[in-house]
Amino acid sequence: MQIHWDWFRFDGFSTQTLYEVLHLRQRVFVVEQNCPYLDCDGLDQQSWHLLGRAADGPHQGELLLYLRVVDPGLKYAEPSIGRVISDERLRGSGMGRVLMAEAVRRCDEAYPGQPNRISAQAHLAKFYGGFGFEPVGEPYLEDNIPHQEMLRRP
Repeated sequence: MQIHWDWFRFDGFSTQTLYEVLHLRQRVFVVEQNCPYLDCDGLDQQSWHLLGRAADGPHQGELLLYLRVVDPGLKYAEPSIGRVISDERLRGSGMGRVLMAEAVRRCDEAYPGQPNRISAQAHLAKFYGGFGFEPVGEPYLEDNIPHQEMLRRP
């Protein structure tokens, strides 16, 4: 599957795109993970947003991959990758790796020479380790899900 990438600041979203992003995030993080929490946390406005849409096939134009990168100094001292989503139909296809590779590339361009910090669901620590992220501190619960803070050095 070919993916078309868009890299937006929050104020670059159309209302339709904003709706698609929030719909995907709620579908995965609230409904699938059965975890009620306040997704709109006040950080979207100071973030980059990476959107992956199907460029061909039956799902052409559909938002299937997403993440955001919070500006340094807001969530952590470093730029922070989060809200990483692969639509459930893509899981196991390797597209999550494509998404993270694109995120790391974009972060290196937008924030040259800076590390990246994430709050990873603990069961995905090995996945993020494949991109150079290393555990920092002890695991903790966030929204009743085990998490691990991780850092990728430049």
